[in-house]
Amino acid sequence: MSQRDGAVDPDHRRPDGVDDTTVAALGKLSEALETTERARGHLYSMHQLTGSADLMLDDAVRMLREAGHGDLAERIERELIGRNVIAGHWTFQIIEDYDDGYFALFRELERTARERLGGGRRHLYEAEMKQRRRTAGEPGHEWAP
Repeated sequence: MSQRDGAVDPDHRRPDGVDDTTVAALGKLSEALETTERARGHLYSMHQLTGSADLMLDDAVRMLREAGHGDLAERIERELIGRNVIAGHWTFQIIEDYDDGYFALFRELERTARERLGGGRRHLYEAEMKQRRRTAGEPGHEWAP
């Protein structure tokens, strides 16, 4: 059967001898990695939003001075502008620590499990779900373009 008729391409075919539980475990591990990818994106959002807010403080300080509130402007400038968001860290440092530590190890272990248990193939669980859920011969349900 050709790919157009419904066969799964070799990059997404379960290797011989791999059981259902292993495919499900690899799928769950992949899903967990995808969740950390989303968390990483939120860290970048926090990084950019915090940086933008810090730069906005320059305008706020200027405006407070113009309005005659120099004491408050001085305190914001001294205590808040450029402040670490957590002890010793700006947001870029949090991202670098996350990327180089937790995230790098997570990606390495997911790849190791996939290579050792699934022949290096990605998304085996999802590929098999696609096969189960699509209707062969129905437009829009083809395996590949």
